[in-house]
Amino acid sequence: MSAVRVELPQHLRKLAGIAGHEVVLDMTAPATLGAVLDALEAAYPALRGTIRDYTTQQRRAFLRFFACEEDISLLALDAPLPEVVANGSEPLLIIAGVAGG
Repeated sequence: MSAVRVELPQHLRKLAGIAGHEVVLDMTAPATLGAVLDALEAAYPALRGTIRDYTTQQRRAFLRFFACEEDISLLALDAPLPEVVANGSEPLLIIAGVAGG
C-alpha cells in the first residue's frame, strides 16, 4: 500500500470542502491515473463528474493531469503512474486550464 499525493485546483478543493492544496490517498498497487481518480471520487463524492465524465470516464475539458513536470492528460487511465508519484514522493497535479482571447 502507498500514499499518493494529489494537488487540486482551488475550485475543486472548495467544492469538496478540502483545506490545503493537496490530499493524500491510500492506494494499492498498481497506482494508475484511473485508480487515483476512483479513490479521489470515493473519498470526495462531490467531485464525481467534475474531473471526468460520468459515462465515458474521459477527462473534462479545461482540466489537465501532470506528473513529474510532464503532461499525462492523454495517457490511458490504466497507464501506471511514475514511481515517484505512486510512492508519494511527488504529487499528481490536477490543473485547471484557462481559456479566453
